[in-house]
Amino acid sequence: MQATVQPSSTVHTEAASERWPFSVARCTPTIGAEISGIDLREPLDDATCNALRRAVVKHKVIFFRDQNITPAQHVAFARRFGELEIHPAFPHHPEHPELVLLGRNDTKRGRENLYHSDVSWRDVPSMGSILRCVQCPDVGGDTIWINMVAAYENLPDEIKSLIGKLKAAHEFLPLFGIVVPEEQHDEMRKKYPPALHPVVRTHPETGEKILYVNEAFTTHITNYGHHTVPRYRFGFDFKLAEMELLQYLFRQAQAPEYQVRLRWQPNTIAFWDNRSCQHYAVQDYFPAVRHMMRATIIGDRPF
Repeated sequence: MQATVQPSSTVHTEAASERWPFSVARCTPTIGAEISGIDLREPLDDATCNALRRAVVKHKVIFFRDQNITPAQHVAFARRFGELEIHPAFPHHPEHPELVLLGRNDTKRGRENLYHSDVSWRDVPSMGSILRCVQCPDVGGDTIWINMVAAYENLPDEIKSLIGKLKAAHEFLPLFGIVVPEEQHDEMRKKYPPALHPVVRTHPETGEKILYVNEAFTTHITNYGHHTVPRYRFGFDFKLAEMELLQYLFRQAQAPEYQVRLRWQPNTIAFWDNRSCQHYAVQDYFPAVRHMMRATIIGDRPF
C-alpha cells in the first residue's frame, strides 16, 4: 500500500533547521510533503516562492489544502516559477488557455491511469505542474506520485552501467492519438516529432540522476545496439532484449516504496517536479464526477 495523504493525515514535521517560511510536513520517507501556513490567494514575495521551489525540488511533490483560488490566481501563482505551456490536446479554460481542464463524469471515463511524466514528448519537457481539485468524489480518484530519483538510485549497478548512455524516443501520438481526430494525426506528427531524451537524465538544480522513461510516451530505445554487448542469434533476439529492458525500467515506477498517494478534496493543490517524478491518476471513481485544473511550467532540455 502507498502512504496515503488524507485530510486528517498524521505526518512528520521537518526539523526546524530547515527554516522554511511556512510549515512543511513530510508524507513518506521518500516523497511528498504537506505545506501549511500559506495562503495562495495572496501575492507571494520572492523569498517565499524561492523556498517553495526548494521544497518541490527536495520532496518532488508538495500539497496544499483549502486553497480556494480563482483561475487567474492559479495562473499567477504558476507563473512565479516560469513560463507556462499551452497543451495541444486537452481543453483549456476559456479565459486562461494556460489552464488545462481535466473533467470526468458519468459519460466520460478517465484514461490517465498509467505511470507517466507530463509532456516528455516535447524537446523541452515541463519543469513542473500545479494541479487544483475543483470537484471530486467523496472517495476514489486519488493520484499517486513516484520518486524517480529513488527508482534510479536503487537499480543494480550493472543496470546503471547498461543504461548510462542510452537514449529513448518519447512520442505524442501513442497516447493522445485517442483524443486527436485521426485526420489530424499526420499534422500532429509533423508538429511534434519524437523527442530523444537520455534514459538517465540529470536534475539541473541538484545534479541527481533520474530514471527518465515512462510507459505513456516512451516508445523505444534509439541507440541500444551501440552501448550493449551483442548477445543474440537473430535480429528479433536483439529487439526483444531492448523491449525487455524498457519494460523492466517502466516497472520501477510501480514500487510502493517510491510512492505517495493523495486523497483529494476540493481546493487541494498538488505541485510536483515533473523532471524527477512520475504520477498515476487512479480511475476507480467512474461514473462519479471529478474536475481538475492544471497549469504546467516549461522546463529545460534533458541532459
